[in-house]
Amino acid sequence: MGEYDAAVPELEGEENLIAAAKQIVRALGSKRNLTDDAKRILAELGTQLTTITTISENEVDEISDDEGRLNVIQDKIMIWETDQSMIWDLGPNEANEYINSADEVRKLTEKLEAMCLKDDGEKELLRRAHDVLQIAMARLEEEFKHMLIQNRQPFEPEHMSFRSSEEDAGSVVSLGDESFEESQHRDSVSRNSEEYIVDLVNPNTIPELRCIANLMFISGYDHECSQAYVSVRRDALDEFLLILEIEKLSIEDVLRLEWGSLNSKIRRWVRTMKIFVRVYLASEKCLSEQIFWDLGTVNLVSLAEVSKASMLRLLNFGEAVSIGPHKPEKLFPILDMYEVLADLLPDIDSLYADEGGARVRIDCREVLRRLGDSVRAAFLEFENAISTSTSTNPIAGGGIHPLTKYVMNYLNALTGYRETLNFLLKDQDGEDTMSLSPDINPSTEEENAREGACDGSPLALHFRSVASILECNLDDKAKLYRDASLQHIFLMNNIHYMAQKVMNSNLQSILGDGWIRKHNWKFQQHEINYERNTWSSILAILKEEGNSNPSRTLLKERFRNFYTAFEEVYRTQTAWSIPNAHLREDLRISTSLKVIQAYRTFVGRHTNQISDKHIKYSADDLQNYLLDLFEGSQRSLHNPHRRS
Repeated sequence: MGEYDAAVPELEGEENLIAAAKQIVRALGSKRNLTDDAKRILAELGTQLTTITTISENEVDEISDDEGRLNVIQDKIMIWETDQSMIWDLGPNEANEYINSADEVRKLTEKLEAMCLKDDGEKELLRRAHDVLQIAMARLEEEFKHMLIQNRQPFEPEHMSFRSSEEDAGSVVSLGDESFEESQHRDSVSRNSEEYIVDLVNPNTIPELRCIANLMFISGYDHECSQAYVSVRRDALDEFLLILEIEKLSIEDVLRLEWGSLNSKIRRWVRTMKIFVRVYLASEKCLSEQIFWDLGTVNLVSLAEVSKASMLRLLNFGEAVSIGPHKPEKLFPILDMYEVLADLLPDIDSLYADEGGARVRIDCREVLRRLGDSVRAAFLEFENAISTSTSTNPIAGGGIHPLTKYVMNYLNALTGYRETLNFLLKDQDGEDTMSLSPDINPSTEEENAREGACDGSPLALHFRSVASILECNLDDKAKLYRDASLQHIFLMNNIHYMAQKVMNSNLQSILGDGWIRKHNWKFQQHEINYERNTWSSILAILKEEGNSNPSRTLLKERFRNFYTAFEEVYRTQTAWSIPNAHLREDLRISTSLKVIQAYRTFVGRHTNQISDKHIKYSADDLQNYLLDLFEGSQRSLHNPHRRS
């Protein structure tokens, strides 16, 4: 191209380069010896160079227009930087104008970024656009938080009701407390309560909140928007827990609590967990979905970030409770905690399904495992407490021992946790992990059938073990009585109480009808042994011993001996107690049939051999006196205080 070099001027920049190329094309096109293909190629090249020139000129004009647009948008955005008013509080017109301006600067910024600007002036324009966009996003973040706060609605579902701490505390139950049954109350909120959604934010503001969130996300400010939401909703959750009086307690704080205070906090925790997961978190999830519904997984991320700290605080309390001493009175509150957490596990897995909620899911299962271990430990401690319970003084009158009432009411209360206990009292292989009482061996299938224990469940095995431990303890306590007859009254009373408690409660389906029949037989044997020990020697006085015609002197002595023995029985056994009216009446009738019949026969046989002055009591008198026995109030026939 040497002959055309002089035709190429001194060029600068891209425009000069294009102009030089055009001159070369024109010079080549003037040659006459070009082929048709060469001419066609040169024509196309000339057209492309002309098009490039036109585009460059248009871009210059467009840049000029974009700068003007940015100036207008910047004025609209910056005017609110000196105004302390919240835009969305002023009305929809102002809000729409601002959101449109912010969206325009977003679009302008994206357009300028796509143009691959090289000129310093054009780059400055892009920098300005970014600055205006950042200012707009910061303002939208403030407006977003303000709207979330100002339009927050109080969380007051109809079923959320809490008693005072004093009411929650209930009775402090210890081993031997016969009022145990009345002091234990299952939580009133159903474990299977359905999800209940409430509006945490005024629903009328959701469209505006969604609009701001969408704009911030597509503008690349998704992190700022999400953190603003998390910050506001986390504060709202802290206030909610404060209203429910859920304190921030360390494990050490929990371990230092007195039992009454701890029991109150456990009950509150159980109810709070149900409402927190099934109502509050479900509503929180619904709110985040309404605002961020078309922005991917941010709703899950936001929910985990909003509630994770509070959830872990609640789980830490459960862990602290599981670490503490495993006293028998803690078994029921811990069972409540275990059951509510196990019941909520599917809800928690659903709410914290993403990676951000992994720690909550893991910690939840760990706390559940620890609570299960605590249940087993507390149950074993319950058995140990029964076996080691000692007394130095017998119960007055041979009545029902408080330990008997406590244990049987305790077992009856545990029937409400039947499924849970059957699960926890066996290991993963289904074998019983907890040692039974050394006094009994695991029942064979034949023994189970005989005692009516059809299920052979871990719970049934352990309940039989507990009952056996109790009976052994009662045998030891009976030895505190010097009078063998009173020993039998004591054992009769207590075994009868056990049998009646089982027969008239949910324990029947666990221990079985066979167990009841066996213990009915046991207390009846003690009844028979009582009569034998008390009355056999007395009735022997009235028996004829071969001599059908004893002397008057011998008859008078036999009457005196009988009256002396009867009066002594009356004096001592009116102080004895048979609390159950039916049992008391049955024993009186049985005794009366034997004693009065023998006395009538004896008096009738010798009525002609001895004067009436030697017959101190009539048969009717003795029958009436027998009605005074076992009332728990000592009397004497030398000074009888007869009942009206």
